[in-house]
Amino acid sequence: MTPIRIVEQAEQSRATNIQLVAFASDPVMRWLWPEPDAYIRHFPELVRAFGGRAFESRSAHVSEDFRGGALWLPPGVGPDDDGLEALARDRVSESIRSELRSIFEQMSQSVPPAPHWHLAFIGVDPFWHGQGIGAALLTHALDTIDDAGAEAYLESTNPRNISLYERHGFEVTGEIRVGGAPPLFPMVRASR
Repeated sequence: MTPIRIVEQAEQSRATNIQLVAFASDPVMRWLWPEPDAYIRHFPELVRAFGGRAFESRSAHVSEDFRGGALWLPPGVGPDDDGLEALARDRVSESIRSELRSIFEQMSQSVPPAPHWHLAFIGVDPFWHGQGIGAALLTHALDTIDDAGAEAYLESTNPRNISLYERHGFEVTGEIRVGGAPPLFPMVRASR
């Protein structure tokens, strides 16, 4: 079994870099920044704006060997909306800004109304895919979420990952598709 633990404050950059590597070929992220230099410069800002509050909430997890990590936002804690707005305004091509704003609007409409845990990011270094690290990260958090009797929510930005989430009890609740952007799939896991 892969040991999972909470990310310490001094390890935030290291934990963010797991996501940077894990999402390097993600359809939605590379639609945002198709050029590698722009992706490498701006994706960490997205991690901080969308999931960074997991660090201060102590709900950011990593495998002990830093091969994978997950950023969970607990009930009542959301993304940094001002940071996301600044990112959309300043860090993506003007040609896709209106589509991105529409995606953000649809994402906010897909969020469950009940208190829930939001999986903002989960990623495994591609070199270590197939080792059960993603499953261990999900199981670790979902055990705690189940103990609290809470729902869990995520948006899958890669259709290939949906089966992993379904194996852990998530169900697709819709599809967000705007213009030429790749689709996102909101998924909810009912409380247990």
